[in-house]
Amino acid sequence: MQESHTLIHAIVDEIEKVVIGKREKIELAMAAFLSGGHLLIEDMPGVGKTTLAKALAKVLGLEFGRIQFTSDLLPADIIGVNYFDVKSGEFRFKKGPIFSSVLLADEINRATPKTQSALLEAMAEYQVSVENSTHTLTRPFFVIATKNPYEESGVFAMPSSQLDRFVCTISLGYADRVSEREILRQVTPLKEDGLRVFPKEQVLGLIDVAQKVHVSEEILDLVQNIIAITREHGLFVYGLSTRGALALVQLSKAFAVIRGRDFVTPNDVTNVLEPVVLHRLELSTHDHSQSAAKKILSLICQDC
Repeated sequence: MQESHTLIHAIVDEIEKVVIGKREKIELAMAAFLSGGHLLIEDMPGVGKTTLAKALAKVLGLEFGRIQFTSDLLPADIIGVNYFDVKSGEFRFKKGPIFSSVLLADEINRATPKTQSALLEAMAEYQVSVENSTHTLTRPFFVIATKNPYEESGVFAMPSSQLDRFVCTISLGYADRVSEREILRQVTPLKEDGLRVFPKEQVLGLIDVAQKVHVSEEILDLVQNIIAITREHGLFVYGLSTRGALALVQLSKAFAVIRGRDFVTPNDVTNVLEPVVLHRLELSTHDHSQSAAKKILSLICQDC
């Protein structure tokens, strides 16, 4: 476990060279990758969403694909198309950019919900269907989607079924004063191409380590208590689904590895709770004085 912790620490250090002052967010992005899920980054333009995605893909040493989502993008532009090859006299499949290990779906909510949904099968089942054929994607397959706020013009609402495929959501926010000053001092900012690339075999080994992290019955009780609160207390329009519960467990296991442990603690669960529920839960009241995660945690503490 110490070897895995050291490797993760080195990966995060490398990414922080270009995403300065956002170590906690980088660790959550790494946790999303290690959990086998997908990551949604929601924030205003210009705070480093795309930089984080490109840096993560570069450092992990995996095949990288990018789709710039626009209102006229079609599902076939993502998945690929069958075409007739005149030379062979047969239909062939031309793969789309989705056939990569790390896929950056940039500004995903600038495309229509129909086009967004082209990712659903791939994110859930690691395959795509075109006409009567099914094509398997490479593993790992990690989608990093960036999303602009709904207040911006030219964006579409994301379907709940699409949002639920992301294991967590993070928001980078503005850089603090010290980090921003460091960025402004740079004469030639370091680009993703200048980052160290870690061996693929070592990176894939980290996923196996995360899967083997121990989850006790007490931790599962905590997770189920959280799920029950979202469903039974009337705080939210809809409670967390079983997929949401699995996301909480998977991300907690990955976060434990990042902290150098082979078992999950209650703090791991509470530390990743907000990123897991941020895009899944909608408050049923107009009182937004507390986040969904804080409301859940306050209720858990009352039951303790």
